[in-house]
Amino acid sequence: MKIINILLSVMILQTVTFTGAWAQDELMTKSQSLFKTIPNSPPELDNNKITPEKIELGKMLYFEPRLSASNLISCNTCHNLGTGGVDIQETSVGHAWQRGPRNAPTVLNSVFNIAQFWDGRAKDLAEQAMGPMQATVEMSSTPERVIKTLNSMPQYVEMFKGVFPGENDPVSFENTVKAIEAFEATLLTPNSKFDKYLKGDQNALNVDETAGLKLFVEKGCAGCHNGVNLGGGGYFPFGLVQKPGADILPPEDKGRFMITKTVSDEYVFKVPTLRDIELTPPYFHSGKVWSLKQAVGIMGSAQLGIELSDDDIDKITSFLFALTGEQPKVEYPILPPNTDDTPKPILDILKEKTTAH
Repeated sequence: MKIINILLSVMILQTVTFTGAWAQDELMTKSQSLFKTIPNSPPELDNNKITPEKIELGKMLYFEPRLSASNLISCNTCHNLGTGGVDIQETSVGHAWQRGPRNAPTVLNSVFNIAQFWDGRAKDLAEQAMGPMQATVEMSSTPERVIKTLNSMPQYVEMFKGVFPGENDPVSFENTVKAIEAFEATLLTPNSKFDKYLKGDQNALNVDETAGLKLFVEKGCAGCHNGVNLGGGGYFPFGLVQKPGADILPPEDKGRFMITKTVSDEYVFKVPTLRDIELTPPYFHSGKVWSLKQAVGIMGSAQLGIELSDDDIDKITSFLFALTGEQPKVEYPILPPNTDDTPKPILDILKEKTTAH
């Protein structure tokens, strides 16, 4: 009888092990159909060929504070490459210490988003770069001032001529944002633990991360957060099932409705990427939630209509931590010196300028 019991125990163990292995294979196959890895090189851009020279110019412009009226704010101010491509603020602080209306999304991997900004009003990174330079609450400049600034420095003029050869007026606002777009397209974070898993490494995720991935798929999170960026590919109402409180979902910010004027777009926002999410608190467009675990719990009730257990939240959060990839290593550029023709800083708010972009 003892031998029979031992044999039965071995058979049960073998059955459990086989079932677990089958479940793991099934989970990987399902994951590979839902998600894609971050590549090591940027995709091709529409009407904007990426070259090393354009990337270098774009990098300088990305870190160039003199594109702002105050000479203090650059793209990197709100999308800091040392802190996950964000500024770790609820909403960004811009010109004359004004606060913007929304949390700054990460610039990392943003080239894979369907559009830019929380409401998707910019079709690509070049169009996105135009907005902050002109917004009063951000860089508070104008295209004319930007071009005057760049033309005042011979090094920039020569670089623009080299990057945009044959053009009568290469130092243009359009070319400025094209160069910034080319650089931003290179800000990728490949080779996360999850990317290695998607490439077939069954051991890339630990037990809790694997359990979190399974929950992420089974509970419905992947319905919105999928593709290469685990988000960024579409628009959904925030509060699809149950609207969060006004402290998290400010009633005055109606999201995409402000762009389309379509009633069904009220409180609709672009799905944010979950790539590198551990590096980019606070969360949501309002920036009111600092805890990733709290954000997961809110999404369970608001979007899925379910009450996630503490254990479920812990496991899903463990999986989300596995989405942190290799951060881009960017050497801070040495920028050209001012000349007598370089516009002087403006620190006050110009009354004739528009408000937010």
